[in-house]
Amino acid sequence: MKKNSFPFGKSNYTLMIIGIVLVLGGFVIMSMDSAEFGFGALGLTVGPLVVMSGFILEFFAILRRPVDGK
Repeated sequence: MKKNSFPFGKSNYTLMIIGIVLVLGGFVIMSMDSAEFGFGALGLTVGPLVVMSGFILEFFAILRRPVDGK
């Protein structure tokens, strides 16, 4: 039985990177809102949903059990 030196598998790290990109992308979307004080659709709806989906994906990537052999 081979002991893996990394705590997560390759798929976990891939999902974590995608989650980080989603979080950063959500903040960029919120900053693109042209309405005053960010009260437009991008700042109040789309951006926060993208950020929340990124955090959910991060949570899933951390809790997902790594598959043996991958």
